[in-house]
Amino acid sequence: MLIYLAIPYSHPDPAIRQLRHDQVTAVATRLMTSGYLIFSPISHSHHMAVAHTTPTDWEFWERHCLAMLAACSKLIVLKLDGWETSRGVMAEMQFAETTGIEIEFMEFAE
Repeated sequence: MLIYLAIPYSHPDPAIRQLRHDQVTAVATRLMTSGYLIFSPISHSHHMAVAHTTPTDWEFWERHCLAMLAACSKLIVLKLDGWETSRGVMAEMQFAETTGIEIEFMEFAE
């Protein structure tokens, strides 16, 4: 089962985006080393935004993220600060609900 790991990412402060990347990548690593098949879009794309100045907003990433989510059987929402108001996380949850993808919530623990 392929699992999509969602977090809030967009933020005007690059330090917040970096922190969120570091947090989700640590969680994705733990899950993967425990045997889960994880796709973490922020772990995958953050470096592109930093090194190659790709956009960091949902409008740019929506098409990519929803295509990957469609290939997954489960959506895990990592409850980092801002998850409840994140346009991307809300859209990913709505997509999962309408397509029958299971949704699970996870607290962040270092």
